[in-house]
Amino acid sequence: MTLFNRFVKYGAVSVVSTTVTMSTLGGLVYLAVIPAGWANVVATAAGTVPSFELNRRWVWGKQGRRSILREIGPFCTLSAIGLVLSTIAVSVGTAWVTNLGYGPSVQGLVADASNLAAFGSLWLVQFVVLDRVLFRAGEDDLAGVHAPPDAFEAA
Repeated sequence: MTLFNRFVKYGAVSVVSTTVTMSTLGGLVYLAVIPAGWANVVATAAGTVPSFELNRRWVWGKQGRRSILREIGPFCTLSAIGLVLSTIAVSVGTAWVTNLGYGPSVQGLVADASNLAAFGSLWLVQFVVLDRVLFRAGEDDLAGVHAPPDAFEAA
């Protein structure tokens, strides 16, 4: 699969996981179930699960058992970095609009926009890390794949 194809699939996975995260976050903030910062933690956790599985299986074609040390831990670390940045952004943004007197609808929109901006800023970095480090093709993945013949090689 080409880098471009992986990137397009990665984008599609991001749409799915972002939809899960944003709907969870917006709903929790709108309903005022828990404070916005904690709602962001719950929403990010909810979006991380489909993101990991879809990226691992569909985008990078990994099969078999998941490695806690080589896959799950680093993926969760990337998500945690985004979580910290987005939680700060969500907390600050919702506090700001709340102090301005805006209600739950605007607070929910600001929470979603803040989360999206924080994770969006890390989106390309995460793709490179997943592609070049976390889910890169290993020797076992390339078994049976032959390089095309050199164009200058004598036939």
